[in-house]
Amino acid sequence: MDSQKVDMFIMTYGKFFESNQIIGVRESLKNADESKWAIVQSISFKDPTTSLIVSLLGGPFGIDRFFLGDTGLGIGKLVTCGGFGIWTLIDWFLIMGAAKEKNMSKLMQALA
Repeated sequence: MDSQKVDMFIMTYGKFFESNQIIGVRESLKNADESKWAIVQSISFKDPTTSLIVSLLGGPFGIDRFFLGDTGLGIGKLVTCGGFGIWTLIDWFLIMGAAKEKNMSKLMQALA
């Protein structure tokens, strides 16, 4: 893929990935076929900051997990009221990383 497109992607979507994943994203995009560009541009990434805000406001009800697409975990959190508050508290620290991992898996799936 063209180096300019890769740089533009990194500048635009860099906050959606872990800092240690950026180099891997860059290499994967550079090695990808030019036809994958339209697919990569159409991916809707989850904003880690938004997922943290959703977790702070609706964490006990599993809304943060539904937001990320983890339906099973969302139902589990909803039924147990956020694991009696413990799961909710833990998710406040881990939800941004979970969103970034979901984004990375979406990108790798699109490039495969």
